[in-house]
Amino acid sequence: MSTQLSDSPTSLSGNLAATSIPGLDDVLGGGFARSQLYLLEGEPGTGKTTLAIQFLLEGRAKGETCLYLTLSETADELRLAAQSHGWDLAGIHIREMVPQEDSIRAEAQYTVLPPSEVELATSLDAIHQAVKECCPARVVVDSLSELRLLSQDTLRYRRQILALKHFFAAQQCTVLLLDDRIHSNGDGQVQSVAHGVVVLNHMAMEYGAERRRLRVTKYRAQRYRGGNHDFVIRTGGLAVFPRLVTSDHNYTFEQETLPSGSAALDQLIGGGLDAGATTLLLGPAGAGKSVLATKYCRSAADRGEAVSIWNYDESSALFRERARQVGLSLDAHAESGLLRSHQVDPSELSPGEFAHRVVDDVQTRDVRVLVIDSLNGYLNAMPDEKLLDVHLHELFAFLAKRGVLTLVTLAQRGFFGAMGGEQQTDLSYLADTVLLLRYFESDGEVRKAISVMKKRSGPHETTIREYRVGPPEGIMVGEPLRQFRGVLTGVPVFVGDKAQVSQPNASR
Repeated sequence: MSTQLSDSPTSLSGNLAATSIPGLDDVLGGGFARSQLYLLEGEPGTGKTTLAIQFLLEGRAKGETCLYLTLSETADELRLAAQSHGWDLAGIHIREMVPQEDSIRAEAQYTVLPPSEVELATSLDAIHQAVKECCPARVVVDSLSELRLLSQDTLRYRRQILALKHFFAAQQCTVLLLDDRIHSNGDGQVQSVAHGVVVLNHMAMEYGAERRRLRVTKYRAQRYRGGNHDFVIRTGGLAVFPRLVTSDHNYTFEQETLPSGSAALDQLIGGGLDAGATTLLLGPAGAGKSVLATKYCRSAADRGEAVSIWNYDESSALFRERARQVGLSLDAHAESGLLRSHQVDPSELSPGEFAHRVVDDVQTRDVRVLVIDSLNGYLNAMPDEKLLDVHLHELFAFLAKRGVLTLVTLAQRGFFGAMGGEQQTDLSYLADTVLLLRYFESDGEVRKAISVMKKRSGPHETTIREYRVGPPEGIMVGEPLRQFRGVLTGVPVFVGDKAQVSQPNASR
């Protein structure tokens, strides 16, 4: 019976063959149960051969005898593929099951039996002989497509697979069967026979790098992490990023309120932002969302707290340059390592890898303040927009459990950032606090305003205050705009004394 659970396995952990791919071992609950047969499915180019070689290399490192049976590639082609990753296959037995040159000559095709009968028997005999000679603990058979074609019909193919399964079990081999999935109809013959099934997929995006995912669809008597998991193929092999499950991470932290370094802003918010809270900085482009986030980063770093910034929309160097221009230089903290700025390319980085990198940085450095600038860039990195809310919910929940103050920016459409209209997705419900930035016109000038639209913990002001960006404090928050009505529309109506607002009071 297949069991799909989120937590890590325990029952077979002492008798598992690890793959040397940490993320995959985590998904599998430690590795493949020994002396069993597994199916590794995927279209050509999804990384099956690379994964299989890593599986054998791990066995070699543990002193186990390993055998690679290839029915589609030559030994030289395998070694060349390994060299591209910097691997040496010395010590791993490679047996070629490809037809010899003599067998494909015209005169060799005229036999009493059909050629497929002869080739199938020859291939199976060669497999048996190679296994008996090497006595391997780990075996890879690449690929089943050749055996399927030689078997010609479904019944015979299933019987051959069953025979191989019993043979390998008698030899106590842990076996990976590779299948290209090039057959037009779904083939459940091997899936029903195998102890476990791992499916590799790749998706071509409209722009940017393709996305690769793996999924465990079956694993008898073993707990595993279900769902799709992003992975990449790099020099050095596969890197798998298990799906983030917040319930797997338990952490306690001290509840506290984190100040911004601006007395007026803290007063508007109700004292400051809470540790473990997610704050959405919402507004049109250029309204000062990134500078507001930088203010919190600088304040936290000045207190000696670790800060992590993830830039989707601009380079890390440009982000720090703009911080210097408004009087919020982050250079000293960046040099000390207290603050780290990560530049993200949304066309190259999958959501799963992004979440993995964030989790690793937070846990390694005990990050207290984290910025994602912006969610618009994160949205562009998603393979499917309808999954955005789920990914963000898990990530924000993890950060909340760690006591991280998370600041995320989201640019609205239009110069004045109208609340209505075609918005790609509404993420305000995921945030604990929403700070709204707006442009408004007054006396021939374009000005900015800030207000708190939502805060789940504690009271806050309901006023709208003027907001300015620039040195020496980075941001300046003024008194409530009580002389105006309709500021959020972008074109307010003046209802006060004009002399009092010609030079607005910008308290910090």
